[in-house]
Amino acid sequence: MLHLVHSIIQSPVGYKWFIWNRVIEENTVRNYVVKGNICYSKSSNELCIVENGYVVCEENKCAGVFHELPEAYEDFPLYDYSDHMIIPGLVDLHVHAPQYPFRGMAMDLELIDWLNTYTFVEEAKYANLDYAEKAYDIFVDDLKHSATTRAVVFGTIHNDATLLLMEKLEKAGIASYVGKVNMDRNSPEYLCEESAEQSAKATEQWLIASERFENVKPILTPRFTPSCTDELLERLSQLQKKYKVPVQSHLSENLGEIEWVKELCPGTKNYGDSYDRYDLFGNDCPTIMAHCVYSDEAEVEMMRKQNVFVAHCPESNANLSSGVAPVKNYLKKNMKVGLGSDIAAGSTLSIFKAMAMAVQCSKLRWRLYDQYVEPLTVEEVFYMATKGGGEFFGKVGSFEEGYEFDAVVLEDVSLRHPQELTVKERLERMIYLADDKNILAKFVNGNKILEK
Repeated sequence: MLHLVHSIIQSPVGYKWFIWNRVIEENTVRNYVVKGNICYSKSSNELCIVENGYVVCEENKCAGVFHELPEAYEDFPLYDYSDHMIIPGLVDLHVHAPQYPFRGMAMDLELIDWLNTYTFVEEAKYANLDYAEKAYDIFVDDLKHSATTRAVVFGTIHNDATLLLMEKLEKAGIASYVGKVNMDRNSPEYLCEESAEQSAKATEQWLIASERFENVKPILTPRFTPSCTDELLERLSQLQKKYKVPVQSHLSENLGEIEWVKELCPGTKNYGDSYDRYDLFGNDCPTIMAHCVYSDEAEVEMMRKQNVFVAHCPESNANLSSGVAPVKNYLKKNMKVGLGSDIAAGSTLSIFKAMAMAVQCSKLRWRLYDQYVEPLTVEEVFYMATKGGGEFFGKVGSFEEGYEFDAVVLEDVSLRHPQELTVKERLERMIYLADDKNILAKFVNGNKILEK
């Protein structure tokens, strides 16, 4: 199957990270061709399919997709995955790495009670680096073997554990943003930073320490408005302007949460305004807000104008009885929208599962609640999982010329069927049925990080 002139050297078990990185850097094949059934998005309603075609990686970027390989690329090494599916790498815009140990459990409460009863108890364990080592080994290994090539990740309040997570993601070759969480109020004593000043000081130390990573970048992470004082948000705003880093948080996930923000932030127009008054809501501050289930018209318009990314997390919103975001409306308004697994309120890292649930939940919302908001289509959720979320990383998530080369090779022969299927039908079936057993190979920014 694989015809490759040069091979990427794998590091022996036990080598230090800097040696591993040096070997990869010196031996990565930057120019090559991948052959197969190529599927990618140009827009939320334009899905491109080239059967048994060629996608070219040149200097780690896409040089184009072709039915016949141009003569200029005939001498490039060839990865031949004829009749397999080749898709852009999937993007997870919202995942809580420290919650991974209790995925699939503790779904009996709504958001605030769930946080207090389960989540904070688990996250406190990451003060212990031995625990963090074991937990993050599992998380990163499973993420590497998934179809996700890019992720935006919450850590915990602990600097050392968060840097450890970043180091593991760097070594695994997964391009990501990772955040040291900030919380200085309305949190249990064992997981509440002592002051806004201390939280900001620790955050700056972490930002400086993060400069050593190449493919894993820091992102400021105020957990959500109820857990951050005004002073802390102001200090984070100052850090954002000084270091030019992006921001991630939560927005309008739960009705009780929204009422709580109104009490804590008198004078704000809406939940989004509680971030915006500190310049932590788009514009010159690249921002991801997870959920946006109950955003009112003013909040939605502010997100649209200020290019705030919405991380839609359908499984999480179902498991915690939060509701279903009107994502179709966001797409119609040309807003920035991607998908999140939201572990552990979501049960799986699979962005395929997030795509399927996004469609299913949108159908229930349309049928039971609001028939003015149409259900999502396969084209739309595939776009959200690739190019839509990938835009937060730049030119990522498509095989259009000039995009960073992220790709996943899918094997669907094991899913038996008696009838002939088109490539689009096979892609739709992958969205509903694929798991890590169907992933043959994975490329991130031109580097091949997984081969089965």
